Amino acid sequence: MKAEEFKDILYEKEDETGIVTVTLNTPKRKNALSGYTFLELWWAAHLFQKDETAHAMIMTGAKDPDNPDPAKESFSSGGYFSPDAAKGVPEDLLDQLDATDIAQKRVVEKMWYVDKPIIGAVNGLVIGGAFTMALACCDLIYMSEHAWIRLPFVRLGILPELASTYLMPRLIGLQRTKEIFYFGEDVTANRAYELGLINKVVPHDQLLPHAREMALKLIPPGGPGMAVRLTKRALHRQLNGDIQRALDEENIGLNLSMKSEDFMEAIMARMQKRAPVYKGK
Repeated sequence: MKAEEFKDILYEKEDETGIVTVTLNTPKRKNALSGYTFLELWWAAHLFQKDETAHAMIMTGAKDPDNPDPAKESFSSGGYFSPDAAKGVPEDLLDQLDATDIAQKRVVEKMWYVDKPIIGAVNGLVIGGAFTMALACCDLIYMSEHAWIRLPFVRLGILPELASTYLMPRLIGLQRTKEIFYFGEDVTANRAYELGLINKVVPHDQLLPHAREMALKLIPPGGPGMAVRLTKRALHRQLNGDIQRALDEENIGLNLSMKSEDFMEAIMARMQKRAPVYKGK
């Protein structure tokens, strides 16, 4: 798959610096991520890693052209499960999708093996799998002052994914992770920084310039690119087995929980705008 064939994301490379910007580019659905979006992200990682002239990646979300309010921007509103997501997608690409890989093991493993720096520039709301994707795939995460996180998995009757059940406790501790996962309450950018989930909160209009500035410090000529890549490789390879086991456990749990009565009740309650009544099964 070529970058110019992407429909859910934009893949743009600066020839002078080798910085690649990947933009989640479905603003009318708040950049929500379908299975096909994740497939394009897999291909973006593949193109980035094999391109010797690409040195760093920045991931961000597209602005809605009809809503200029920076406080209303979206990095991504999480999972997108509409059948429209596959409309117009060639059959050979649809064949690459695995409906049982709900935890997105394939994408996480691909991104995890990329040894070049990847920086998340979270420009707005980031919900569910969008944040766990950033957590698993980005080496550094910078958030706009307007951005906030919501991880509603358990309240929807399912469990978190993209290896977040392994990564979150390592970052912020088991008790705090359980609290955030169990109750699904919103986390502001400043609180995310205090917890250690992200690297810095940045004024909104400085977010992308700051991400780019940090990228330039990691790649030649401003940064020791080889040492950065070898360091990332050493850090990640020690955790490969744990990441794979976490993804496998998440997939087992997700495939079970998405068949549960609680999951169906949570979805119906959202559609009917009422409080769900769970049965625990």
